Amino acid sequence: MFLLWSTLAGLGLWLEIVYHFGGFGWEVFNPIYAVFLITAWAAAGTLAAGLARGRVKRIVFYGAVWLPLLWTAVQLVYLHIFRQPLLWEMLFRSGQDALANYWREALQGVLETLPSLFWLFLPAALLPFARRMWNIPLPQFTSLQVLRTLALFAVGCAGSFAVMGIGKSAGLDYYEEYHEFYDPLTVAEEMGVAATLQGDTAAHGRRFLEKLFSSKGAGGASYVPALSQDVAQEGSPFAVTVSGGNPAARGQESENAVVSQVSGGDEDGGQPEEQEDVIRPQKFSLDYELLHQLADNDHQAWLADYIQNQTPVTTNDYTGLFEGYNLIFLTAEGFSSYAIDEELTPTLYRLANSGFVFENYYVPLWQTSTSDGEYVNMTGLIPDGQHSMFKSSANLMPYALPGFFAGEGVESYAYHNNSLSYYDRYLTHPNLGYDFKASKLGDLEEATWGGKVFAMEDPDQWPASDYNMMVATVPEYVGKERFHVYYMTVSGHMNYNFKGNAMSAKNRDAVANLEMSDGAKAYLACNIELDKAMAYLLEQLAQAGQLEKTVICLSADHYPYAMPIEQYEELAGRDLSEGKDLFRNSLILWNVSMEENPVYVDKVCGAMDLLPTLLNLFGFDYDSRMYAGRDIFSEGEGMVIFNNRDFVTDSVTFIEKGDIATWRQDDQGNDLIPDGEKEAYLAAARQEVKDRYNFSAYLLQENYYADVAAAVIPPDAPQ
Repeated sequence: MFLLWSTLAGLGLWLEIVYHFGGFGWEVFNPIYAVFLITAWAAAGTLAAGLARGRVKRIVFYGAVWLPLLWTAVQLVYLHIFRQPLLWEMLFRSGQDALANYWREALQGVLETLPSLFWLFLPAALLPFARRMWNIPLPQFTSLQVLRTLALFAVGCAGSFAVMGIGKSAGLDYYEEYHEFYDPLTVAEEMGVAATLQGDTAAHGRRFLEKLFSSKGAGGASYVPALSQDVAQEGSPFAVTVSGGNPAARGQESENAVVSQVSGGDEDGGQPEEQEDVIRPQKFSLDYELLHQLADNDHQAWLADYIQNQTPVTTNDYTGLFEGYNLIFLTAEGFSSYAIDEELTPTLYRLANSGFVFENYYVPLWQTSTSDGEYVNMTGLIPDGQHSMFKSSANLMPYALPGFFAGEGVESYAYHNNSLSYYDRYLTHPNLGYDFKASKLGDLEEATWGGKVFAMEDPDQWPASDYNMMVATVPEYVGKERFHVYYMTVSGHMNYNFKGNAMSAKNRDAVANLEMSDGAKAYLACNIELDKAMAYLLEQLAQAGQLEKTVICLSADHYPYAMPIEQYEELAGRDLSEGKDLFRNSLILWNVSMEENPVYVDKVCGAMDLLPTLLNLFGFDYDSRMYAGRDIFSEGEGMVIFNNRDFVTDSVTFIEKGDIATWRQDDQGNDLIPDGEKEAYLAAARQEVKDRYNFSAYLLQENYYADVAAAVIPPDAPQ
């Protein structure tokens, strides 16, 4: 019995070791929790094999050997490609589409991880020979052996509970990462593949039960109320702040405006008296009593308290700058600052270096890479696990851009040059208010969905052409009096080579003479197609007389994580291992009228700030408390939050693992936060991160915008 158990347990430990070194190298690994999980798993496999009879015994034993082996191999390849563990949510939601779209990437991932896969499979491949050589039997268990195996199982379970109990009572990071803010990548790196599987299965089960017994459903009319002018509720949880982000006035005399970290307001945190007649809180008037009455669980009660106690941001000098304008908003696949080149991508260079120029903009990488990147850009919320965009399709989502444009009688269109069904965009984007179309049908029925496919040249290329998408779609809206358009591009998609990437191959001649690796050149080449698309778009807007009244906003979904870091640093021309430099990016926010006098923004900001910033710029009456992000031009310190709860503010870059704080300094070389205030500052900032995480997660889980919509007091309601 012990020989059988030790064989399975030893294999489990071997899988953990190979997975960790193959996926994370020499990073610190704490195997204690994994050891207890493996103890229990090996005991369960041993018991099943010991109780089985005949041929079934061999099937059960080798199933216990090969199933975890195959799962670990898949995890290792997936981690190599997507920089995230493969979770059940992804497997259930996107498995079929992934096989159709990512088979090239999967094949390359297998080839690139072959050394690790060799060591992973070696013990299992040798096991049948070892059993014959040493005549290792598969015995039929006696009652005593069953009891011993059950005892081992109990030890494994008790040990795993004890590890988590100690972590909870001592407030250790691993407990928080595993239970309160489940981060699969951190768990995989620090605790192993078995812990990730166990944690994901438990989390998936909890979400299923919560959904099964949820008392809320989607529905209700989308209502976007006018801005209330009553006094804001006090009590922001970010108690220690450095006031900042006060934008320079539009009419200033200097050639270029600069939005920087300058203090604003009076000593008590209020606004100067002469501005009181123009500065208003960006908030709805809510019936807080009703909001609390609608709460039927702890999460909803927490949300009601949180919203009521939040201090909304106020209007500022940039409020309504683009009121009445058109908006074309793009999420660019795998986009990066290093795709911008004055000669190779002149239109992107033009857009990125005029208009608003953001010098501290970050785009985090989330668990569902592109879909989560879209979710952050389009909702201003932090993703909750995987496939948050899909989860939102069952909710009321009135506070995305289309709802506000619809209030002014403006239609919203969305386009993607890939399958209509991929990531379930045919459900998610219409739920946000878009008339969504794609270049291919995917696995949907032609009779039902054929009208949502636009005719585009070469739609089956991989990746497809952003330029061809513009040619096919711009005529649909450019002649209208006013419009809002959203694009999800695909030309910048991995892999970055000249054999499997159609856009890289198409533009290969343009980069042929560059002295850099083929991967770096291929990345630049495929982004030339995005540049062509943007050039065509601007040309058509100008011909239609719409350029002056159209704002272009472009942000990445994520950095090109499929590139080897060496190639990405080759493009950057510098080391990207410090802090969160890997996630620095460019945000394009542009109107042709700003070309001569761009506005430089030094404030730290990120993708989750996009939606509230656009709402402010377009002069929409909105509630700033409905988002995890903040209007970039508002007072208050900027904050960017990452998937593992690392964060960057105007004062510090904080790495959760190891509690590493790198403080930003002033021109005299002094830290912006004095030594005596740093501990309190970090405590408040970390609490702010947790609160924004919880706000986003609970709001999505509870369909909470439905409660908010019910509690809004219309501006014309009797007082």
